[in-house]
Amino acid sequence: MDKTKLANIIAIVLTIAAFVIPIICGYFGAMPEGGDAEAFAALYGVWTLIPPLLALLLAFLTRNVILSLFLGVLSGTWMIALVSGDLIGSVANAFFNSTDYFVGTLADRWDAGIIMQVLVIGALIALITRMGGMRAIADLVVKIAKGPRSAQITMWISSWVIFFDDYANALIIGPIMRPLCDKYRISREKLAYIVDSTAAPVAGIMLISTWIGTELVNINEGLAIAGITGVSAYGIFIDTIPYRFYNIMALFFVFATAFLLRDFGPMLKAEMRARTTGETINPGSEVMDTEKVVDEEKEEIREDHGILKASKKVTPPNIWNAIIPVAVLIISAVILFYTNGAACIMDGGGFVTPEEFAQLSFFEQVREAYSASDASIVLFQAGLLACIVALIMGFVERIFTLKDGIETWAHGMKSMLFVCIVLILAWSIGSVIGDLGTAHFLVDNLSDALPQFVVPALIFIIAAVVSFATGTAYGTMAILLPLCIPLAAAIVGITGMDITSAIPEYTYILMCSSAVLTGAIFGDHSSPISDTSILSSMGAGCSLIDHVMTQIGYALTVGVVVIAGYILVGLGLNVWITLLIMAAILVLILLFVGKKVPTWNGKEAAE
Repeated sequence: MDKTKLANIIAIVLTIAAFVIPIICGYFGAMPEGGDAEAFAALYGVWTLIPPLLALLLAFLTRNVILSLFLGVLSGTWMIALVSGDLIGSVANAFFNSTDYFVGTLADRWDAGIIMQVLVIGALIALITRMGGMRAIADLVVKIAKGPRSAQITMWISSWVIFFDDYANALIIGPIMRPLCDKYRISREKLAYIVDSTAAPVAGIMLISTWIGTELVNINEGLAIAGITGVSAYGIFIDTIPYRFYNIMALFFVFATAFLLRDFGPMLKAEMRARTTGETINPGSEVMDTEKVVDEEKEEIREDHGILKASKKVTPPNIWNAIIPVAVLIISAVILFYTNGAACIMDGGGFVTPEEFAQLSFFEQVREAYSASDASIVLFQAGLLACIVALIMGFVERIFTLKDGIETWAHGMKSMLFVCIVLILAWSIGSVIGDLGTAHFLVDNLSDALPQFVVPALIFIIAAVVSFATGTAYGTMAILLPLCIPLAAAIVGITGMDITSAIPEYTYILMCSSAVLTGAIFGDHSSPISDTSILSSMGAGCSLIDHVMTQIGYALTVGVVVIAGYILVGLGLNVWITLLIMAAILVLILLFVGKKVPTWNGKEAAE
């Protein structure tokens, strides 16, 4: 029996087991009192893990993301419906409730904004490609990069440019850097890893970003519950940055692998395949993007990001046809974040009153406005403006007629439909898991009493597990920060007091808070049901499962080192010395475990 048939058989058995186990265990008709997430967590216990585990295992076995996520959602709605006591009715309710989750996802303003953002970014990439902008960027980057090492470092540096949002980073940097990967035989899995490991880790520690609002809200809630005074949520946010070990070490590890040209595990296999065969995309994989070139009767027929065009004349490269639209995207996003957030504050929806906002300095106003802004809507608006500018430029330059330009725009959005479907399914399973109380179960069962110095490391592990299982960093922060800040304050005995002079105690709270923030990012960008994983693989033109399988080894390596780092600072070691120790360990791992990957000069292998 071949591996594919065996995998399919195992997938079928797991699926049947997922739906049968709740009945065998006697949950049929066992409606929990209250019917909320905590009640379901108490009722089902460990079985609340069935939906995420089923989705994850099926994804790895079948490599069919849509089917795996759908069955994960269906298993969750089945468990929720089963407690009603009507078996036939539960079957119908499981199906109908799953569709309610899908519709509810699109009805959510944030999710709808993200979908629109994804569509317009796809349209923008299509327009820039049609106008020769992508080719010009590729030509420029190739002049800078002389081989795989400098190419990967260039990708790493580029990921810092769009620092304000991880979604925008994944959708812009990935497609721009694909030609560079193909030029120097760098696997798409490596590109997806670079994009994913720089997007959220960068946005999560920037003083101005789309992440900061969520982080501040949850920090503030934790401070309020603990009764801590004398420090603001923003002050905690800034002071936690040196303790965001996973963010910092993930960024360092990407640079180290690029500089040393050393890899291990599945990533090494992918890189060796790309270098030796030139196959930057894993053959036979389900790639979330359309990209192929065919030469037929001396006419170029190129299908790129869903655009099909046939012409004897190829649009010449023009760097400004890329720079101007992308600059419009970035500049308009920076401005709209401020105006959108300021308007929200003036309407009474911010973290400060309109009167307090007016008294702040300019930098403080920018900080508060960004915190209150609706990132999903702002990025959709910025992307739409950039598309309009690109359409006008292409029309004025006579690259295409207005009709052709709009068709290109529409084809670009069409190429993102697969991604949108996966996002909807991923968000839906997240909602199902939330209603089942999976996160409550994990928190309640992973937080046993331990020595004080171990608690920050334990919090990091809990945040990572919750985020990986639920596919959301934001949700993990919302669940854990209000719990962990009061816990840390109680452990060091400063609950309900001013902590401005309690330096060791304050530092301990920083450790525990940062462990939640950085642990959530670790789980989120490692999980195959995470939106950032989905968008990173799509942007890189890589199979989602290939991306997850090659990245997980690196993420776990950094994660284990980070756990050791939190234990060290928990024992009292200086944070900066700890960072140096972790960086040194990661370099040693690459030197002794990793293997040298051959370089490539674009024409022939070099030693």
